[in-house]
Amino acid sequence: MTATTSARPIEPLHGLDPRAAAEHAHLEALLRVRLLETGVDPAAGPLRIELPALGLAIVTEVVHRSPSGWHRFGPVRLEGPGGLLGAAADPVTVVALLSTETANTASPGRRGAIPPGEVADLVERTAESIRRVAVFIADRRANPEPPAGVDAFLEAEQALLLGHLYHPSPKSRDGLSDQENRVYSPELRGSFRLHWFAADPSVVSHDAVDGAPSLKGRNTVELLADLAGRPDTGGRILVPAHPWQARDVLHRPRIAALVESGALEPLGELGPEWWPTSSVRTLYRPGTEVMLKLSLGLRLTNSRRESTRTELLRGLEINRLLDAGHADATFAAHPGFSVTRDPAWLAVDEPGRPEGPEITGLDVAVREVPDGIENLRTLVGLVAPRPGIGRTPLGEIVAALGPGGAEQWAADFYDHTLIPMLHLYATTGIGLEAHQQNTLLRLDSRGRVTGSAFRDNQGYYLAASQLPAVLKRTGTDASTLAVVDDDLVDDRLSYYMFRNQALSVVGALAIDGLSDERTLLGVLASRLRAALPDLAAAAPGGDRLARRWLTATTLPTKGNLLTRLHGIDEVLAPLDAQSVYLDAPNPLLEASV
Repeated sequence: MTATTSARPIEPLHGLDPRAAAEHAHLEALLRVRLLETGVDPAAGPLRIELPALGLAIVTEVVHRSPSGWHRFGPVRLEGPGGLLGAAADPVTVVALLSTETANTASPGRRGAIPPGEVADLVERTAESIRRVAVFIADRRANPEPPAGVDAFLEAEQALLLGHLYHPSPKSRDGLSDQENRVYSPELRGSFRLHWFAADPSVVSHDAVDGAPSLKGRNTVELLADLAGRPDTGGRILVPAHPWQARDVLHRPRIAALVESGALEPLGELGPEWWPTSSVRTLYRPGTEVMLKLSLGLRLTNSRRESTRTELLRGLEINRLLDAGHADATFAAHPGFSVTRDPAWLAVDEPGRPEGPEITGLDVAVREVPDGIENLRTLVGLVAPRPGIGRTPLGEIVAALGPGGAEQWAADFYDHTLIPMLHLYATTGIGLEAHQQNTLLRLDSRGRVTGSAFRDNQGYYLAASQLPAVLKRTGTDASTLAVVDDDLVDDRLSYYMFRNQALSVVGALAIDGLSDERTLLGVLASRLRAALPDLAAAAPGGDRLARRWLTATTLPTKGNLLTRLHGIDEVLAPLDAQSVYLDAPNPLLEASV
């Protein structure tokens, strides 16, 4: 079965009003994840999903069948023993039915029984996500052009209107009021001033990499004081917080005790406005030398986004490894590739904890602003659908390149992004959690890929076989990287780098009607084959993962409905149990050779 192609974009959402478009987008995400998690590879045309435990079926039409999983669907209806049940189904009903069916048929191989309350919680959060997406779509249709002050980098960060295309509640942000949603959402181009706390030095820890260019000779304390506009702090340390977090932490016993003792003083708003990027909690201000990654206790998709101490330390370990030349072979072989650094951090501690610091919710990781940021775009913004507006931003770029533009753009993307990341893994054992949001592309004046960068102090795996080399390089006896068995790193990268990152370009360009999907999969396969000799020469077995992608019948993927129903917080869960993973067909086996 081949993918459907068209001379125009395949976009069922274009003709719908914002609420209907939001509902259909959520229905499509639910159907994609259900098909993925049950191992069903649909054909183009009528589709029937049986729910035997409930005696019902979901019926629809596959209007675009995608080997990479970016299926598109027509109207969705429910069918019972007596035939169709009323008009088109809504996503809240469908998520309730799918979740209940999953709970009733859970098996030990899928982590056993669904915990009580998770079905109802997911239904509630899906309804919330739909409301938010409807607002995002309506606002973007009314205001398609970015306002003054939003540069091209930030515009891409604000493009993700629908969220994760394989998640049942991609834009759920429980705890935000409508007004807060307006101010704190990148999709609504919100901006705000930071809230600050003045802390006694005895309750603060911090560190920074010596000589980091973005710090300009300052330590973390001095940098933050400058950003707050309070260089004279009277001996206190200024700690920034997201406004939502600043309000929330005051109700936490540990923080309330610090405030009561006088060790911590809320100061309110200071300094200029900042803009949230696609992660919501990492903030950017055009013209400022750093970004700030703050803790945010909202549940975004599956997790509360509060940094652990290990994650804060991990950013500095990566800096020091890079400074020590640990990745020089990759940077020499792929000079357009870079790793965005997080050279400093600061956190409020809880005093009197002999077992060590815990999460307090008041912390910051300082991220460098890469050189030439005006030419960098996050991949997730480029491939984001734009209901009622037109092609994806990537589709607009590629359409302007003319015949063959899609295939050439994809080839350049793989050569400058995926292949360098595979090279880094081969030579260092460091695997990057390089999903779409963590992947930055450097574009030339026509939008062609000339380089890439990885960002995220949280997303570094280390193959256990390479731990001795890392410890020797750092001169330490432990690593803050996520050290796991080599096979497990291979599995995680097969999801993050292959399925989430690499296949997103295939799916987006095919839906935009710019190339046949099998042709684009052939481009990916050809670039992997071309890289095999260099990867093999870089390190013994360095071509292992690329060969697996080219030949395996199935490859690991993440089941977001199962992960969500099991109540897994992917930030805090053990490394070998962060999500529910399963095997799914390898789309490269359908590549047009």
